[in-house]
Amino acid sequence: MKTVVITGSARGFGLAMAKDFRRNNFNVVLSDIGEENLKLAKAELEKIASEGEVLTAVCDVTKSANLEALWQKSAEKFAKIDIWINNAGVNQPDLPVCMLKESDIDFLLNVDLKGAINGSRVAFREMAKQGFGQIYNVEGYGSNDAMKTGLTIYGTAKRAITYFTEALAKESESHYGDKILVNRLTPGIMITNFLTSANGGATKVELSDKVKKVYNILGDYPETISAYVVPKMINNKKNNAKIAWLTTARAFGKFFKALFKKNNYFEK
Repeated sequence: MKTVVITGSARGFGLAMAKDFRRNNFNVVLSDIGEENLKLAKAELEKIASEGEVLTAVCDVTKSANLEALWQKSAEKFAKIDIWINNAGVNQPDLPVCMLKESDIDFLLNVDLKGAINGSRVAFREMAKQGFGQIYNVEGYGSNDAMKTGLTIYGTAKRAITYFTEALAKESESHYGDKILVNRLTPGIMITNFLTSANGGATKVELSDKVKKVYNILGDYPETISAYVVPKMINNKKNNAKIAWLTTARAFGKFFKALFKKNNYFEK
């Protein structure tokens, strides 16, 4: 039976993916910074019939020792890890860089960038020992060079994630052939409280009507996106793959549909 480890999986996209992996009879390791949220997430997963088991692990991705412990706990329980997803992330306050606190910048880069780098480092090293595995890093706004005031640091982190993941995939191919696959997930705009909060939920983000309009057209709930990307991950055999939900074609289709049916995610 295969095993997946997902950081930041007590809610949102991480939890949605965990549920879909469980439906596909994976052992699922839920990890997040809050123990209470993990208990609630585990209870949700256990409502889903599956041949796999569910394990929870408190993990602060800003601390390498926590990531090491996450692998160790998972491997002790399930012996091997087939897929490791660096999903944990935080948003930035909707402010120009000059108005951000240094602590805001440090926190975002430590979670969104260093967390994924160190998570990949730990997973890659251990996958090299077991001789196989897949690593996925989550792209976001800025990965395609898009720019917007209020998302500069977040976009910087996500652009760096793209470079890092592609470079790590090249390293993997050079040293291990096709044994360890390093890939990207590009979910697009997900309708979660991530959009309206920053600093891990500590700061509220006020979205303008213009931004809400775009999100209402292009956004999707994480469950919709997960149902598409999880089977792709399970069946993927390529290194340096990009599994994208909000493709250019899908975006055009959404703008066309918006002429006839309008979503209003922010008044529900």
